[in-house]
Amino acid sequence: MTTSLRYAARSSVGLLRASNQDSGYAGPHLMVLCDGMGGPAGGDIASAVAIDHLSPLDADSHQAGELLGLLRTAVQDAHQDLMSRSASDPALAGLGTTCIAIMRSGNKLAMVHVGDSRAYLLRDGELTQVTTDHTFVEYLVETGRLTREQARQHPQRSVLLRVLGDAEGDVQLDESIREAVPGDRWLLCSDGLSGPVSAETIKDVLTSVADPEAAAEELIDLAERAGGPDNITAVIFDVVDTDEPAQTGAQVVGSAAQHRERADAPEPRTPAAKAAALVAGLEEGGDSGARSHQEEALAALADSQARLRRARRRRAVLSTLVLVVALAGALVLGYRWTQTQFYVSTSGGKVAIFQGIPQELGPVSLSHLVETYSEPPLAELDERMRQRLEETVSQPSLEAAREYVSTTVAGYTTDDAAPSSSATPSAGATATGPASPSPSPTSSPTASPTGR
Repeated sequence: MTTSLRYAARSSVGLLRASNQDSGYAGPHLMVLCDGMGGPAGGDIASAVAIDHLSPLDADSHQAGELLGLLRTAVQDAHQDLMSRSASDPALAGLGTTCIAIMRSGNKLAMVHVGDSRAYLLRDGELTQVTTDHTFVEYLVETGRLTREQARQHPQRSVLLRVLGDAEGDVQLDESIREAVPGDRWLLCSDGLSGPVSAETIKDVLTSVADPEAAAEELIDLAERAGGPDNITAVIFDVVDTDEPAQTGAQVVGSAAQHRERADAPEPRTPAAKAAALVAGLEEGGDSGARSHQEEALAALADSQARLRRARRRRAVLSTLVLVVALAGALVLGYRWTQTQFYVSTSGGKVAIFQGIPQELGPVSLSHLVETYSEPPLAELDERMRQRLEETVSQPSLEAAREYVSTTVAGYTTDDAAPSSSATPSAGATATGPASPSPSPTSSPTASPTGR
């Protein structure tokens, strides 16, 4: 049995936002939803750019085995496009977008996903959230640090861990292949819908409203009645038998639709776009005036590419500096921590206290001698205590280390040696810390030795 899709895409700016940074696309073989971010100068561009890279895939010429590869390539191209725009235009710094894309070939659906926009599947009356939010709060839920209810109210619930356009290199996508089962209904939506409207209410609407367009409009209306704090976009499609008339034509909504309407503007917005338009005009014309336009176009393109290269170099240098500073800071903090530690061992044939930890970092020792003890003599300690001191005994403070020497170490003399009631630092002790008075005998119980 072969299938086709019935679909609809709807979008609203919401009640509190000044512009719509969501974009949606619905066609016979492709569904896409993107939620842009980066302020009014970037978010709407980011989501529209992603739609522009993905929409050419809406065709019936692709084999099922090609779907994920095609989606992956288009999304990575969109990611690199966004990185280039951000690097070449300071006004676009920080732009990015979530993305869910589902592509159909025959009875197979391929899906890629990044960010916190969601895909829901209604099958046999049961609603399932197919995607996992790539957010900090979702990570806390998955690791058991938050409950699902706590996550809904968490102040950092919108902090994203993965989006398009946020970092150099390939973006990490969630990918899957599924069956296109007749009777299934799918919903792709931005968090402007899934946030204010509960999953139970979404299920009720998807179950009770048969027409995809009417269902999408009803869900957007519910989100607006719940306050409409964000842009709201819904893409709904039903998997149907081919016995029913196949729907044709694509629906583009949100920022992508607005940018396509502006595509016919006479003056391109970027030097690269201006260059492309001028070169295209030269190919159509060919007069002498057009040649000067060609030179202008090529100069604009060269300038744009040079600025992009400079921006990339600056970002690479900055990243290296940040890494070096972070590493130096970690080393300083680590060394400071080692100097809060003490241990008891031996030095020069005597019992000794060291500050730090008994390790070396290349040529740098992470400990130094504080003081040595003539009493009890090391030769008079039994084999167990000498072995323990060779392996070192960690102590939380200098006072604790002195107490360990005067009570525990002194109590492990051999049977033929006179018992030692206290330990006294030798007159010639190395003292890089404060001078240590002779400890007084103590009546407290003997402390258990602590291994390293």
